[in-house]
Amino acid sequence: MTENILEISNLSVEVSGRIVLKDVNLKIAEGEVHVLFGPNGSGKSTLLMTIMGFPAYKVLSGEIIFKGRDITNLPINERVKLGINVAFQNPPAIRGVKLREIIGHWTSNVRETENLLKKVNFSPELLDRDVNLGFSGGEIKKSEILQIMAQKGDFLMIDEPDSGVDVENLKIIGRAINDMLRDRSGLIITHQGYILRFINAHVAHVILQGTIVCSGSPTKILTQILTEGYGWCYKCPMRRRIERRETETNS
Repeated sequence: MTENILEISNLSVEVSGRIVLKDVNLKIAEGEVHVLFGPNGSGKSTLLMTIMGFPAYKVLSGEIIFKGRDITNLPINERVKLGINVAFQNPPAIRGVKLREIIGHWTSNVRETENLLKKVNFSPELLDRDVNLGFSGGEIKKSEILQIMAQKGDFLMIDEPDSGVDVENLKIIGRAINDMLRDRSGLIITHQGYILRFINAHVAHVILQGTIVCSGSPTKILTQILTEGYGWCYKCPMRRRIERRETETNS
């Protein structure tokens, strides 16, 4: 029986005094790639940040289990050591830090670095520039993917890899991600789902107002979203049960 690499149970999270995630439950088996859909502000990125352990995301209740270990209160660096890596949607530019230094922290093998660059069609000259400074949208995405490829984590989280990327770069990035995930597990956030043309995902989830309301086939859920938008999610029986439970709790 396949074990779960990640288990999230009844997770509620507060950010800047506001509850953003409410009773989130999620299980990802080893070797599986899951996709998280949801409209803007639904809590997608908050979930990734919480799994990664950023202190601004305060866990009010619930737990996060990774590889059988409770990491709910573990610092970021310890989670990275356990094999959790993340590629951000809008990573900052870092003055005074060369991209080569970051990649070199994870691998000093010249040939391996060259192979990684080829996989994402990334110019070697960019390694000697400050991280993300003056990079185009496509170059920033490739830089993020390059970094998590070098880290070789067991569980990869990728936030909106298809956001702000042209068709040509989306194809390159998508294929690189798919290749990277062949022997790993992952969670990919996507609003429009374009990246799924190139990635083999096993399960999709929809998050609305901080709660995962449905799960199923990535193709079927994406088709439903593209056809009817997220409005159909509010009509589903599970969402209505959640709303009733919240009303009963608050009454």
